[in-house]
Amino acid sequence: MSETTPVPTTPSSPSGRPAALGFIYAAILMNTISMGLIIPVFPTLVKSLTGQGDAGAAQIMGIFGAVWALMRLTFAPIFGNLSDRFGRRPVLLVSMFGLSFDYLLMAMAPSIAWLFVGRVIAGITASSDSAAGAYVADVSTPENRARNFGRFQAAANAGILLGPALGGFVGVLDPRAPFWIAAALALANGLYGLFVVPESLARDRRAPFHWKRANPVGAAALLLSRKGLLGMALILFVMQFAGSSFNSIFQFYTHYRFGWGPPQIAILLMVLGGGNIVIQSLGAGWAARRIGERGAVIVGMMLGSLGFAVVGLASTVFVFWGAIGILIVSNISFPNLMSLLSKRVDVDQQGQLQGALQILFGLSQLIGPIAFSNLFAWSVSAGGWHMPGLSMLVGAGLIVVGVGLSVIYARQPDTPLASEAA
Repeated sequence: MSETTPVPTTPSSPSGRPAALGFIYAAILMNTISMGLIIPVFPTLVKSLTGQGDAGAAQIMGIFGAVWALMRLTFAPIFGNLSDRFGRRPVLLVSMFGLSFDYLLMAMAPSIAWLFVGRVIAGITASSDSAAGAYVADVSTPENRARNFGRFQAAANAGILLGPALGGFVGVLDPRAPFWIAAALALANGLYGLFVVPESLARDRRAPFHWKRANPVGAAALLLSRKGLLGMALILFVMQFAGSSFNSIFQFYTHYRFGWGPPQIAILLMVLGGGNIVIQSLGAGWAARRIGERGAVIVGMMLGSLGFAVVGLASTVFVFWGAIGILIVSNISFPNLMSLLSKRVDVDQQGQLQGALQILFGLSQLIGPIAFSNLFAWSVSAGGWHMPGLSMLVGAGLIVVGVGLSVIYARQPDTPLASEAA
């Protein structure tokens, strides 16, 4: 298929049922609820199983995060290419039921080693994000793609809003209880997908499965097949890597600086999730109409840099919450960047593209948690600078680099930059 082949303009599924995005949104919602449940209690469980304090547990969490990312890096291109060959639905179902089993395993983990195995499995099952993203691209038009990707992210954030709220308060009673609830929700998610979610990729639009494309090197080769595509993918990498400066340590950072525990973390995640739902479901599309997708990416990245800098320097809870507000608004960038990326490949390459992007995401999460958790541990140690927000300041600097990349590469495919595609 040529680079200019349009995606289907009528969202329909091969099964004859409407491929309504509400189906995939609901599946992602339940999936992220089950994942969000464990966020407030995971550090507590790690500390109880290892006897470590904040600094030591943060380093262990960094290793866990890196292994999770390594699994995503390895399996995302496989799942993405499998979804191009067999359809999005089978890949999503394998992930949903696998996640349920994984949470059962972690709920019963008697040692840190078993918890580690659970995170390995979680990284594998999380690799199906490439199929979910391709599903959204399958049933979107060029005009509504930024809006649909925004709502896709909003559904995920709704789960992050509801999951930690439940996990934070249930976890006060028993840090393992959220894992049991997460297992039940993931199972319900799988059953929902089995009986409700239709396929979005027609058989005549499927591509053969080749191992040369289903590995990190082969999948990433797609990013070199369109001029400017690699540059935009690097923006995504910088965005995700910089995000690790906060995501990898915020439980420990807020505990160290403000004395927060699981209930406060749950409230923080609820605010982040609720704000992101509004921004990504409504604000991203509005920004695309007002200033264009390219403008929304650039403005969002600039706000992200400002937000991380203020979070890192916040000396009071009031200033911290103000910075969180800036970070929430900055999320107009991600859906618009995803829209620009998906417009540069054909409909039978959407799974491969999402797999390639998940490789970059995996790399950022492989390096980021270890780098930033160790940076945080050093910054609060006796020999460090006694500057607990140092990680976020570094993240702010990285996003400044992303702003520069956005100015150069974040363009529509019908510009001269894209017309020279190979």
